[in-house]
Amino acid sequence: MHTEALKWGILGTASIAKRAIIPGIAASESGEVVAIASRSLGKAQAFAAEHDIKTAYGSYEELLADEEIEAVYIPLPNHLHKEWVIKAAEAGKHVLCEKPIALHAEEAQEMKEACEQHRVVLAEAFMYRYQTRYKDILAHIDNGDIGEIRGIRAVFTFNNASAFDNFRMKRAYGGGGLYDVGVYPLSLARLVFGEEPEAVTVHSFMPDSHDQVDMVAAGLVEFSNGRYLTFDCGMWAAFRDEAEIIGTEGRITIPTAFTNEANGYDLYTNDGHTHFSGNPVDHYALQADAFAATVRNEKPLPFSAEDAVLNMKVLDACLKSQLERKRIEVER
Repeated sequence: MHTEALKWGILGTASIAKRAIIPGIAASESGEVVAIASRSLGKAQAFAAEHDIKTAYGSYEELLADEEIEAVYIPLPNHLHKEWVIKAAEAGKHVLCEKPIALHAEEAQEMKEACEQHRVVLAEAFMYRYQTRYKDILAHIDNGDIGEIRGIRAVFTFNNASAFDNFRMKRAYGGGGLYDVGVYPLSLARLVFGEEPEAVTVHSFMPDSHDQVDMVAAGLVEFSNGRYLTFDCGMWAAFRDEAEIIGTEGRITIPTAFTNEANGYDLYTNDGHTHFSGNPVDHYALQADAFAATVRNEKPLPFSAEDAVLNMKVLDACLKSQLERKRIEVER
């Protein structure tokens, strides 16, 4: 760890903080979690003891008032992201906010502007984008190893349908599969194509039993020159997590595309099949190091707050399409 370790505070005791972010920051070269906050002091104290965090607070406001803390991670339910990102910015804290960054693009824009006004870094927590294999995959594409890119197929599903009390099952809280895991294929396609899509069409299963949130969704995302993303996502289907990039002369398949770089990727061309091993380094640690490098003015943020706003514009179109059951153009 560098002598100038970035001091992190965490707003909330969400499971992703416990199983991913805290271990990731601990494994990073640049960060240290020094405080945890919950709306229950007892819960925060128990969490702090379990994870060897020195300070526990019984309110988010108290954590934001702690002058030692330089950056905060926000894993709160989606409908609370805007409020606490802005409050963190006002307190002078840099912010890593769990995806999706907001409920819609207008909120994301407000959050971006607040962080710019208070001169703090704002990043959306898409950990998979910091994997080293994606740099290699993009290099294969740039080198023409699979010819011209025609399309992408990506899926991210799991079965959490029995968790009725989970915020993901509550419409007012920003629940649903598109918000939770659909954002991954959308961001991947934008990364690979290097542009914003033109339109989307999404078909979803939104049962009354789950507050009419989309429990499964399938979509077509249109990019320029006839290129496309086809995807499905959801919270009431068998676990699947993979992507395929299809070119005129070959394809690249990516197992555990969004969750585990260690499985590498496979390149198929006219010359045959090559498997490339993955990097065992925790992508949450890589994300923390990239964030810290930006805070310390060492490197620009690989994925800006503006990128988060643009991704929300695509998600907005998907949410509208599934309700209106028609093709929706993406706002420019």
